[in-house]
Amino acid sequence: MIRKPLILLVEKALGKGVNSGALLAGTFPPVMIGVPSNPEHGDYSCNIAMQLAKKESAPPRRIAEIIISNIDDSDYLLEKVEIAGPGFINFYISQDAWQKALLEIERQGGSFGRSGAGEGKKVQVEFVSANPTGPLHIGHGRGAAIGDSVSRLLEATGWDVTREFYYNDAGQQIANLALSVQARCKGVEPGEPGWPVDGYQGEYIKDIASSYLAKEVVDASDQHIAAAGDPDDLEAIRRFSVASLRREQDADLKAFDVRFDVFTLESSLYSRGLVEYVVRALAENGHSYEADGALWLRTTAFGDDKDRVMRKSDGSYTYFVPDIAYHLDKWERGFIRVVNEQGSDHHSTITRVRAGLQALGKGIPEGWPEYLLHQMVTVMRGGEEVKISKRAGSYVTLRDLIDEVGRDAVRFFFIMRKPDAQLVFDLDLAKEQSPENPVYYLQYAHARICSIFENAAGKGFDAGRIQGADVVSSLESPEELEIMKLLSALPHVVSESAANFEPHRLTGYLTDLAGSFHRFYNKSRVISDNSRTTLARLYLLERTAQVFRNALDILGISAPERM
Repeated sequence: MIRKPLILLVEKALGKGVNSGALLAGTFPPVMIGVPSNPEHGDYSCNIAMQLAKKESAPPRRIAEIIISNIDDSDYLLEKVEIAGPGFINFYISQDAWQKALLEIERQGGSFGRSGAGEGKKVQVEFVSANPTGPLHIGHGRGAAIGDSVSRLLEATGWDVTREFYYNDAGQQIANLALSVQARCKGVEPGEPGWPVDGYQGEYIKDIASSYLAKEVVDASDQHIAAAGDPDDLEAIRRFSVASLRREQDADLKAFDVRFDVFTLESSLYSRGLVEYVVRALAENGHSYEADGALWLRTTAFGDDKDRVMRKSDGSYTYFVPDIAYHLDKWERGFIRVVNEQGSDHHSTITRVRAGLQALGKGIPEGWPEYLLHQMVTVMRGGEEVKISKRAGSYVTLRDLIDEVGRDAVRFFFIMRKPDAQLVFDLDLAKEQSPENPVYYLQYAHARICSIFENAAGKGFDAGRIQGADVVSSLESPEELEIMKLLSALPHVVSESAANFEPHRLTGYLTDLAGSFHRFYNKSRVISDNSRTTLARLYLLERTAQVFRNALDILGISAPERM
């Protein structure tokens, strides 16, 4: 909100410097505006003078002087401008500009913080993509929270987002699932003779077997499967088991308020012939070879450290081959931009999938698709790690967390750290109703503002009918100014969060805003005998509540009015 007009001031000053002959360059790098780490160095800072020093053959401080002398601040955006260090230009924004920013927030209302930067261009975000072999675990949950938040951030910045879930419903894991359910259908328990070597042992396997024998019908996503009830029909058991777990995962995601536009099955890549097509095309392009009874892809030609096996000696394909086919399908569906949100254990697939796509010769650019990898989650209770879920048997499920601490807390905790940082999920903290719990801390800030409005209404003040232009000049205290500065920063925070796939930037911003509000509340009387001050502060808090709602909505987290 403040950055854009500030950038425009600098750009115009550069142009005037060229026109006057004081600057030589005809073109300039983009003007970047940052926030100094020390508030005493101004509200914003710019290093353009240092960037131009070599091209202009002049000291950065001299270039900074030229820029400052050509700034035309006819809108009174600036209180003062200073040169610091080797040539930083530090800007101090006028109090009047911060006050006027509140009026703009009111004007934009629910759209404040959003932009059209993406220009409606299409982007596909694939996330979760769990194997349908069990309930969603906490790793899937973190992927769901990050992927959905990134999708929401991209939508908030003007992109046309398609959310996609890829089901790995083919391969040995699915075969093990079917064998596990079949064993349960025949009354075989884990550990008994006849139990599959790599069988799944959770209670959910027993539930699926019971449903299959009862000939139940399963509706999941795009599937409608009726159980055959025959314990010897392994293929029927496989289809029913996959559908049952897809239904369960759908329910978990619904409870988490995560939706998808497209569901793709790995098995469809085989049935449509896409996997065979990819293998054939790679061979025809001269990028594969036979060795040791296996078919290899020359991924070293595309930056990999060694070539990779595509088809093993037993005739089965390695897992990255259908991944290449799947991403070719994405490309042919017209997604020029694709973002894959996955666990960090998928890191090794990035190079070989991209290599395979390059080797196809379809004009797919290097670095496509984009990847966002998240680290693991550790769940703690009472200072000890929680490992086992009664339902899943060997891991904590997403539903366990939602049932215990609530959707909002789970969402917030999963995205409040950078995706590539390991996350400790403290169940005790997530349930605390105290300032130590970050999601409670910021939701309570919004609820407290709502209670102030109720109190004010009882005394004849209607926050929603205050004319901001009449009262903003009364907002002068350091605490009020701190809130105004934070409110105006929301568009930039959303933009940066979307551009870098980092929703934790927005959660950090909300935490800072909550802290700023609580400090203001503890030091200042909102409703007082001074009518003008009361109206001004109610107006400020109305804008603050709006920003809380806008930012939380982008993250898919509620803004309660009472707590």
